Parts: sequence; C-alpha cells; structure tokens
Amino acid sequence: MSITIWNQPPPPPRQRALGRPEIVAAAIAVADESGAAGLTMKGVAARLGAYTPMALYRYVHSKDGLVDLMLDAAAAQVPVPARPGPDWRADLERIANDTHAMIGRHGWYAELVHTRPPAGPHQMRRLEFMLAVLVGQGAGVADAMTWTALIDRHVFGASRQEAEESHAEQRAGLTDPRQQHAAFAEIRDLVVGYGDLPHLTEWLAAPTGPDPQAQFALGLRYLLDGIAADLRYRVRSTA
Repeated sequence: MSITIWNQPPPPPRQRALGRPEIVAAAIAVADESGAAGLTMKGVAARLGAYTPMALYRYVHSKDGLVDLMLDAAAAQVPVPARPGPDWRADLERIANDTHAMIGRHGWYAELVHTRPPAGPHQMRRLEFMLAVLVGQGAGVADAMTWTALIDRHVFGASRQEAEESHAEQRAGLTDPRQQHAAFAEIRDLVVGYGDLPHLTEWLAAPTGPDPQAQFALGLRYLLDGIAADLRYRVRSTA
C-alpha cells in the first residue's frame, strides 16, 4: 500500500456536492480554526453538512491522505515562478517569505508538514524551483538539496515557534503591552534572585530586540550569506 495519496487510485465520481476539493477545503477550515490537534474526520464531515466520516474516506482514503491533500493545497498558495530570475537570493527570499506568510494563515502547516512525505505536485514544483535556483549558481544537486532543506527548516521552525508563542500569550492573557511588561518584570525578579546571571539581568531590565518578522528575515539573511560564501568557495576551488 502506498504511503501517500498520490499513488492511490483516483477518487470516485462526485456525489451531490461532495468531492475531493470540498473535503480538502473543509478540512483546511477546520484546521485553521482548531489547529492540527482539532483536525478529525468527524469534524470535517460535520463542516460539510449531512455526511458521515465514512463518506469522506471514499475520496481521501485515510486521514493521512487528507493531510497529504491539505499540505499540497496550502503549498499551492505559494507562487512559484516558471524559471529562476537574475537574482538567486531574491528568488529564494521570495519563496521563503511567501511560504512564511502562507503558514501565518495556516499555522497547522508547520506542524503537519513533517508528518508526511512532501510528495504533492505543488510541493514538488516549489522544491524543484529552489533546486533550479541553486544549481543555476553552480551547486551540485545534492548540495542544493541540503541548502534547500536548511532554508525550509528555518521557515517551518520559525513559523511554528511564532504560532506557539502567540498561542501561549493568548492563553496567558498577555496580549496587552502592559501585561507583557508585568510578565517580564516577574521573570526579571526570578533572574535577580538566582544572583549569577548578570547579562540576563541587564537585558530584562530593558528588554529590546527585533520583532518575530525581523528575526525571521535576519535568520534567512544569515543562511543565504552562508550559501553565497560556499558558492564563492566552490567557484574559486574549480577555477
């Protein structure tokens, strides 16, 4: 039995208003509202109306199959150019930023993307474009795949951390700047009590730093700087 839906038999003909696109759209809506943990076949069926979970299985085979389809539908929201442009860094920055924005709309993506092989057609086209960008700069396919994986780890990891921190702030009621300041003051008092953490004590006295979006951009820049340095070294070593 195939481990992804992409090698499974095609879905049966539509029945009334039920088909694979409607099921995937309903599942995405459920996950957008309730997160990955709230995604159930029963919940998706209820979202669609007078259907049972068994009716959905005829079109998606399993919950894993549904997740395959959801991940690829979300990846389709990331624009992929037909071919690399003249600026390889701009190409990769655009893909990374557009993916980061997509996950901002669908926080469950960063949690579920590692649970299934990224074998959907839109996921593969996105990956192929990133590989083409790097191979076009002189990288071998194996190195290009490694660098692409590093970029995606940054995108997915940062996106998931941002989502978790946002949820934690909401659960703790720290949505107001005054509440956040009070929370920092409480942590500062704890640190001062430990007595041997001078740098943390100094920072917590006046906490500053870039916001999550700026941190994401900074991390991406460092990654691309490292790739650029490696590409320059390879060019010199083969000259």
